[in-house]
Amino acid sequence: MACPENMFFLIGLFMSGVLACFGQRNLITTMPDRLDVLTGSCVQIPCSFDIDDPQKTFNSAILPSGVWIKGNQYFGERPDRVIFNSSETVNRYQGEITGNMSQKNCTTVFFNVTTNYSDIYFFRIESQPFRATDTEKSVKIVVSDFPSSPIITVSGEVKEGTPVSLNCSAVAPCPEHPPELTWTLPTTENQLQENPDQTKSVLSTVTFTPSYLHHEKNITCTSVYPVGTSNKRAEHNMMLNVSFSPKDTSASISPADSVSVGSCVNLTCSSTANPPVTNFTWFQISGGETTQVASGQSYTLNVTVGDGGLYFCEGRNSHGCGKSNEVQLAIKGQKEPMVFGVAAGTLGAILLISLISLFVWRRNSRLHDGLERTDSPQGQNSPVGTVCTNQATAGEEPEEPAEDQPEEIQYGDIDFSKLQTKEIPAAAQDRVQGQESEYAEVNVTGRGAQEPPLNNLDGLYAQVNKTGGC
Repeated sequence: MACPENMFFLIGLFMSGVLACFGQRNLITTMPDRLDVLTGSCVQIPCSFDIDDPQKTFNSAILPSGVWIKGNQYFGERPDRVIFNSSETVNRYQGEITGNMSQKNCTTVFFNVTTNYSDIYFFRIESQPFRATDTEKSVKIVVSDFPSSPIITVSGEVKEGTPVSLNCSAVAPCPEHPPELTWTLPTTENQLQENPDQTKSVLSTVTFTPSYLHHEKNITCTSVYPVGTSNKRAEHNMMLNVSFSPKDTSASISPADSVSVGSCVNLTCSSTANPPVTNFTWFQISGGETTQVASGQSYTLNVTVGDGGLYFCEGRNSHGCGKSNEVQLAIKGQKEPMVFGVAAGTLGAILLISLISLFVWRRNSRLHDGLERTDSPQGQNSPVGTVCTNQATAGEEPEEPAEDQPEEIQYGDIDFSKLQTKEIPAAAQDRVQGQESEYAEVNVTGRGAQEPPLNNLDGLYAQVNKTGGC
């Protein structure tokens, strides 16, 4: 005959099976499915409960006891499965129910977790007049020596020139000692937050404006967990995928030297873009006009007379376009526009020099004739003689110019204020006045920068050619 205790236990198992078949749960607990814990740290189990028994009500004035069962919800034959009971002072696991049981909060913390804590756990309430175990809900605790890696998420598309935020989160199974998060980029402060399943995690956010140089660069977030007197680390690397318009667009031509009419030439366009370039377009610059000539990354043509000139390409994707450098397609035997420009400039310079020479020669001839007509018989006593001898003052003997040496006339130094006021005959005065008028005309046209010497035509040609070249 079976013992009464065993009989009652079998009856209890039978009744539990019957109730389970009908889907009745007198105790309904809410807790996470899994918790990852570090060896030597603590673990907090978020927990709440409700009672669904029409015959029994929950009396909040009577504080119930919370019981945690390891491995299996049935502990009649295995009392060692009960690892914690809040009504006991000594338990197998050191822990504490931090939630307010009278408000149906059964949140519990276990300290100094070891690897043998890894298992599933059920929660039970023992109070008067209600006792029940939630047999359908458990939490799995996984203990390891190394923390799990943090998680990096991106808010929106990472696009060049547009600010973007990267979030790094790491679980905090022991909220009393949360991890510290660091980035390879400048970050904001860490924030401890609660997840939908009431577990805790630490969040760190970095906001920056990416450029195309950030594309395929690694970003690292590191979590540091304090455990006792040491730290344990974990990190997550993420390669950035930055969208940007075409960059470093370049055009090349093969062969690069001058080619003959009828030969084959290949032009190639290259560009860096994300997403890749979807459309390449080729343009020709000829006679000052730009014309679209082809599409495609490569452009091959059999050279004709009109194909000579400059070429460039454009690459385009969904974010914009990029323009390449210009390459020259030179055709043998075909003169370049620059040669004609240089020739025209040279002819123009020669013509200008000829006109300047003719003008200077005529002016000097005119001046020489005027000086001969106005030369006074008295020599130095003539007012005109005073002007032509570089303003010799009274009482000074003017220098006699060397024989057969042409006198250098300084038109810019003529000062009519120092002319003598001596009375002269009327006929001579008319000649002097005529001469003064002629000198005044010569002085106005010659004032300013000194005329270049006539024998320095090479330097003048160089100056004119420089300003008029292409």
